[in-house]
Amino acid sequence: MSRKDDFESEWKNLFWPSYFAAEAGLTFARNMFAAFNPRQPPPARPQPVWASPNEIVLRLGAARLRRFSPVPKPGSGRKEETPILVCAPLALHDARVADLCEGHSLMARLAAGGGPLYLVEWLSAEKNQIFRGIDDYLADLNVMVDEIGGACHFVGLCQGGWLSLAYAARFPAKARKLAIAAAPIDTQAGDSPFSALARSTPMETYAELVRLGDGFARGAHAQRFWGLTAQSDEQIHALLDSALPIESEAFRACAAMFRAWSESPLDLPGAFYLEVVEKLYKRDELARGEFVALGKKADLGAVRNPLFLIGARDDEIATPQQTLACSQLVGTPKKEIRERIVPGSHLSLFFGNQALTRVWPEVAAWLRN
Repeated sequence: MSRKDDFESEWKNLFWPSYFAAEAGLTFARNMFAAFNPRQPPPARPQPVWASPNEIVLRLGAARLRRFSPVPKPGSGRKEETPILVCAPLALHDARVADLCEGHSLMARLAAGGGPLYLVEWLSAEKNQIFRGIDDYLADLNVMVDEIGGACHFVGLCQGGWLSLAYAARFPAKARKLAIAAAPIDTQAGDSPFSALARSTPMETYAELVRLGDGFARGAHAQRFWGLTAQSDEQIHALLDSALPIESEAFRACAAMFRAWSESPLDLPGAFYLEVVEKLYKRDELARGEFVALGKKADLGAVRNPLFLIGARDDEIATPQQTLACSQLVGTPKKEIRERIVPGSHLSLFFGNQALTRVWPEVAAWLRN
């Protein structure tokens, strides 16, 4: 039996039975591998088109720091305000999840409150970056925080949520308020399909995926895996929770922006990908107090920052329980913790109309007060 056949058999017997019939899992795996050629270089990524005006203020090897607020003029008399830093996910899709299109931009909602506003844009990994791990990205985040003044409010989205929380635990003097949305803080506090599969699949399987990806966790591969390569107008309309008529020109423009974003997945360093699976999903280290960040344990009990925890009711990636469990792990007084669960799915929490109109203006006002 070939190694490919061995691997397909492993997926059939160990990965899928909890959710799909074994034969369906084998068919899916065959289709996935048929479409994936690790020796073929990925297509060039087009430059992202942003919905809101912004400028790059810092370029690092694996990230860019974007400013979404105008720079105050000298002598304007405007008081100095704590910057807001939106930490986008370092996952399948790029940071435009926070600035997708007109009317569906979290950055626009946050910018409406005034004050300095920044976004961490994690970049698709290059060949010389396949050994970058979690510590490397925390170090990058530290450089960006220093760049904007040395302390900030954090808005952490999904994977950017646990990264922001770990950073705040590691550098408590540099974090102020923390808004954490749809983040896997305690991955065993209410299973999602994603976390259950991540926990039940052997690490050897993930290591093999990275090997097949030539050292990367390939975004195109992951898209194929999750079935995200095609989205109908109806699906996009639902994700956006759009109030626009589906046949309107305005909606078609939003749908085109969504597809441009969805069809440009990121490649992740294999080392980072394997660390996240093992530390966050298999060992639940952040919730257990065992997560080490840049040489020191990230003690969530020592985190006393005001918190705003947000979950999506039907989140298929990080259940609301996984995010709201943070309130039981930190040392923040209960009166300083706000919690909201809003209708919708994982992505609709970041750019869906209902979330943007119901909860994010409240978050923006909370951050500025």
